Amino acid sequence: MSEKKVSRLRRALRSRVKIRDLRMHRLCVNRTNQHIYAQIIAPTGNEVLANASTLDESLRSGATSNTEAAAKVGALIAERAKAAGIEEVAFDRSGFKYHGRIKSLADAAREGGLKF
Repeated sequence: MSEKKVSRLRRALRSRVKIRDLRMHRLCVNRTNQHIYAQIIAPTGNEVLANASTLDESLRSGATSNTEAAAKVGALIAERAKAAGIEEVAFDRSGFKYHGRIKSLADAAREGGLKF
């Protein structure tokens, strides 16, 4: 693995250990060059309660790798989390820097009613 990916995974592990101690639902975000994915994971870590991505039928029609698409995913994950009865989550950015698509998704999820 490249040094860049190893560093990102190390940062991700460090934040996930802290989130596990909080015993909260986790909003986990992953991004690739083409798509962005978001999941709400139970505090035990073995169950996905809600998910959204640019692969969903409603979001796939336009561009999938820009900040506008990430904002749409953020709004969709907030809507699905509210439907599942989840109001407060811990934000797990998976070691990615908090800017660009990650920040856009987080802001849209906050506007949708999620607290983190």
